[in-house]
Amino acid sequence: QVQLVESGGGLVQPGGSLRLSCAASGSIFSINPMGWYRQAPGKQRELVAEWYSSGTTSYADSVKGRFTISRDNAKNAVYLQMNSLVPEDTAVYYCYAHIRSTRSDSWSTYWGQGTQVTVSS
Repeated sequence: QVQLVESGGGLVQPGGSLRLSCAASGSIFSINPMGWYRQAPGKQRELVAEWYSSGTTSYADSVKGRFTISRDNAKNAVYLQMNSLVPEDTAVYYCYAHIRSTRSDSWSTYWGQGTQVTVSS
């Protein structure tokens, strides 16, 4: 029932910017939290940023001050504004959402399909 669709990846030069988007659809009662992971080839998956309903946000040290996570609750969407990109940011970025459906008492984590971000001259 629940699906996450993300977009916004691409090729960008060092110092450039990209904005990733992720929208959840389906039988959704509540989402908390929502955020982004990334994974480079041969590397462990890294938590990039999280947004909590309390208003708290969390960032990996490697992106702090350069990336900003935001959420549109009305659209069940989360965004990642990435500025001052460096080659080390190159990875597949996955959005996730911890969701309670309208037909269940339990919560489950859902993942987007992934979008490639490549930072290179």
